[in-house]
Amino acid sequence: MRHQKFLLVIWSALAAMIWLGCEKEPAKGSNMSPAHSSGHLYMDVHHRVEGLTGDAVAGAHQKDLQVQGKHGVNYLKYWYDEGTGKVFCLVEAPSKEAAAAVHREAHGLVADEIIEVAEGR
Repeated sequence: MRHQKFLLVIWSALAAMIWLGCEKEPAKGSNMSPAHSSGHLYMDVHHRVEGLTGDAVAGAHQKDLQVQGKHGVNYLKYWYDEGTGKVFCLVEAPSKEAAAAVHREAHGLVADEIIEVAEGR
């Protein structure tokens, strides 16, 4: 049951990404220009963030935006579930390691998984 719920959350996040469209412009507040785009999309997953709140996730995302340019990364969107402590971040990056480096430097909340994804048409 937990596994099914997890997959439902992942697929819902991916469906929202596809439905809303994934802008090629940098995220609001980003210090990255479109020319720095790497073309690799990743969904990073944090399984249990203790004390997760919407405000805390928004604050962590803003910290990501402040340092991402140093790593050639563009954090695009995020989704979260306060009840389970799960967070999903959509990121454009040259590698999984670069995506992780941004989280590590910005706030220390490194993802449990980083999965390369492709945008549907």
